[in-house]
Amino acid sequence: MNTYINEIIDKSDRKRITYAEYIKIALYHPEQGYYMKNDEKIGRTGDFITTSNISNIYGKLFAKWYAETHVKYNLPAAVCEIGGGTGRFAKAFLEGWNQYSSIPLTYTLIESSPYHRQLQNEMLMEYKHFTQHKDIGEIGDFTGLVFSNELFDAFPVHVIEKKDAVLFEVMITSAEDGGLKEILVPLESQKILNFIEKHEIDLKNGQRIEIPVEMEEMVRKISNMLMQGIVVTVDYGYTKEEWQKPERQKGSLRGFYRQQMYEDVLHNPGMMDITSHVHFDALIRSGVDNGLKFIAKYRQDEFFIKVGILDELSESYDPNPFSETSKRNRAIKSLVLPGGMSSAFHVIVQEKGLNTVESEMF
Repeated sequence: MNTYINEIIDKSDRKRITYAEYIKIALYHPEQGYYMKNDEKIGRTGDFITTSNISNIYGKLFAKWYAETHVKYNLPAAVCEIGGGTGRFAKAFLEGWNQYSSIPLTYTLIESSPYHRQLQNEMLMEYKHFTQHKDIGEIGDFTGLVFSNELFDAFPVHVIEKKDAVLFEVMITSAEDGGLKEILVPLESQKILNFIEKHEIDLKNGQRIEIPVEMEEMVRKISNMLMQGIVVTVDYGYTKEEWQKPERQKGSLRGFYRQQMYEDVLHNPGMMDITSHVHFDALIRSGVDNGLKFIAKYRQDEFFIKVGILDELSESYDPNPFSETSKRNRAIKSLVLPGGMSSAFHVIVQEKGLNTVESEMF
């Protein structure tokens, strides 16, 4: 893919592209993009692990919570999952729904990857009431639950850096050896400048940070689609204060390949996942600006405890460590124990048209 990207750079007016353009090509090129290829990406044989794939208990807990919540707010039994991946969360949710509710559920998956849509079809072939779409623009008016897990961290981002009190955008250009390299260009993009001003981003000298302009557009699309209901976003990220900590000096842009993390994402484009931490305050503010009322933000383990994960622990002890009971209990513990994967994730809950507050929803 290096050759293809170098050709794009050579054809550009200034012989350079933004990080957002680079990430979009590396992840979403129709044939060579990381997410578009028929390679396993999620799980122990893939490049990264996500908590929703640790155990089916993850999806079942969300199903249990929504089975109660949709009745409370007179919402339809309808779920729209954006970025459905392998379909494992959807299957666990559907299994959980059948356990906790007798009301027929409609489940909509939005997934741009042909490979993942194929996996979803195989995973969910026994379920009649699910549909697939490539893009959120294909969905009409929707009422119910909108769910995403690690959606926004995979969005293309711009990268800026402050040097000698001047803001620069970090651009990508061709290197002499045929590879790619970074260059600093005085920041000109009005969209980025508007984002910085709106969300009061203040960089120290030498600090680098990612600017998720496309995140705001997706929030707008979600709100436009949602007539009434709840938006649950699960992801990892930082608040504005957390971005200012010394350890965030170089930003959060990373690549993952075969369970290994790489700070340089310019090597092997199309071969590795590329991710950056979400600006939580900006995500919440964008929601408010687009009609999504902020309800709460929890660490994922806190959220699971709040919705009753500890009630799911089996009271019976099984000495067989390979039994389903033992596996299930270990999975539950892994989702709530301090220092586990859940502590790195947060759950953001927003609503539209319900006129509710946190104390009523949980």
